Amino acid sequence: MADFEQMFSENYDYIFRFLMKLCGDASLAEELTQESFFRAYMNLGQLRNENKASLWLCQIAKNTFYAWYNETRKNVDLDEELAAEGPDLAEAFALKELSREAFAGLHELEEPYKEVFLLHVFANLSLTEISALFGKSESWARVTLYRAKKKLKEKMEGKS
Repeated sequence: MADFEQMFSENYDYIFRFLMKLCGDASLAEELTQESFFRAYMNLGQLRNENKASLWLCQIAKNTFYAWYNETRKNVDLDEELAAEGPDLAEAFALKELSREAFAGLHELEEPYKEVFLLHVFANLSLTEISALFGKSESWARVTLYRAKKKLKEKMEGKS
C-alpha cells in the first residue's frame, strides 16, 4: 500500500498534465486522473517493472480518456449535429464522413504508429515527450510519426 501511495504522489502531476493535454479541461482531467489511479490500484499486480510505472500509468490514463471519449461520443444526439441549416449541412456531413474514415484508418494502424500518432496529434505531445515515454530516441519518434502519417494517408487514399 505504501508503494502505491508513493507512486501516486510521484506521478500524480505528470498524469494530470498528460490528461490535460488530451482533454483540455482541468476538471475533466482531474476526474480522469482519479479514475486512472483507481484503475491502476485495482490492477497493481499487472505492473511488471516499477521503474516504468509512469509509462504504465500513462497507458492507463490514455485508455481511461479513450473510454470516456467513446462513451461521450455515443451520447451525442444526432439531431443536434444535423440541426445546421443551408449549405453548411452538406459540408458538415462531408467533414464528419471524412473524420470517420480517418478514425477508422487510424484504428487499423499497427503499434507503435497508432499510439505515436495519437499522442502527437490528439495529446499535443512533443516528439521529445513521446520518445521519453517509449524510452527511445527523438529521431525514432520523428520517423515513427512520419511513417504513421504515410500509412494513414495510404489507407485514406485506398478507401476513396
